[in-house]
Amino acid sequence: MTAQRTPEALVVGLLTDDGLPGQLAGRIADDLPDRLARDLGEETDWRVEQETQPLPLNEDGDIPMLALAKERRAENGWDLLVLITDLPRRSGTVPIASDYNADHGVAMVSLPALGALRLRGRVSRLIVHLVRHLVARRAAKEADPPRGIVDRLRDLVAPTKHIRGRGTADEHLALVGVRGRVRLLAGMIRDNRPWRLVPNLAGATAAAAATAAYGIITTSFWKLAEALSTLRLAGIMVLAIVVMAGWLIVHNHLWDKPSGHLDRRKAVLYNASTALTLSIGVACMYAILFAMALLASVVLVEGTYLGEVLGHPAGPSSYLKLVWLASSVGIVAGAMGSNLEDEERVRRATYSRRERERQERNRERAEETEDDD
Repeated sequence: MTAQRTPEALVVGLLTDDGLPGQLAGRIADDLPDRLARDLGEETDWRVEQETQPLPLNEDGDIPMLALAKERRAENGWDLLVLITDLPRRSGTVPIASDYNADHGVAMVSLPALGALRLRGRVSRLIVHLVRHLVARRAAKEADPPRGIVDRLRDLVAPTKHIRGRGTADEHLALVGVRGRVRLLAGMIRDNRPWRLVPNLAGATAAAAATAAYGIITTSFWKLAEALSTLRLAGIMVLAIVVMAGWLIVHNHLWDKPSGHLDRRKAVLYNASTALTLSIGVACMYAILFAMALLASVVLVEGTYLGEVLGHPAGPSSYLKLVWLASSVGIVAGAMGSNLEDEERVRRATYSRRERERQERNRERAEETEDDD
């Protein structure tokens, strides 16, 4: 009678940044062992453990992957380590989604490079892919299984490709082409969570609400709103959002300038992320202000009187036009109210913690360069 072989036990540790990386890892950790067994072989007894802590940055503003592997694998008894961060990462000028070092049994996933949608599934698949490469060195077998026609067709349109590793990495999964850049930008914006801007701009919100309320009860405002076309009102709304977003960028010094350590292509990406994050955040503020102003107009403005002032019966379109214009003017006034906000508070509302650390390092280096000059 043949003795039954005991499955080899492998423990995969997920060490994640706090915030979104930790939340995602918590959602997928329980299902990962079954997925690893299904995709990489049931002869291995897979176990997954997760730990969340702020991942440190080295002097170059990157996460010391090998040092963390040496420390945390020995400390926790992990066979393999996968780091998950919300820091956008690059190899030279090429943005990357992941890399790994098989000799040290460590890999790293950069969430912004995975885009804004279906993150849970993308992270799970990428972790399995990285673990396959890490265990291939241990088992001396092929890292990537034979690929079918569907897989090859999917690769032709995917925004990623494998490139030779630089520094401590064996290989990078890089973003390529326009789709890759768009995915990275969308991921950076999602990581910044632009909807957090509203509760952190109390002064701007108060100024916007007060101005909109004044417009709602002012008869000259009623006539002006009624005289404007839908297209013009839409244009005023877009202009108001752009003005406030632009003012927040300028007033709070959120615009990156290319320098010796921040190349032009990288600066364009970060500035686009900042501009879109703030624009979406201001748009969220606009939507909330519009809803509040609409409710206030229905309560405060009597329909018959509104019709007498306008010279024709007032219908829903009259109220909507009034609120539309009042909200747009209110948002512009909110830009002035944002002067009362603390710059660090705006940064907390706009950037993730990891992004704020990166920007702080950039400012410190820029100041050191100026001092040397």
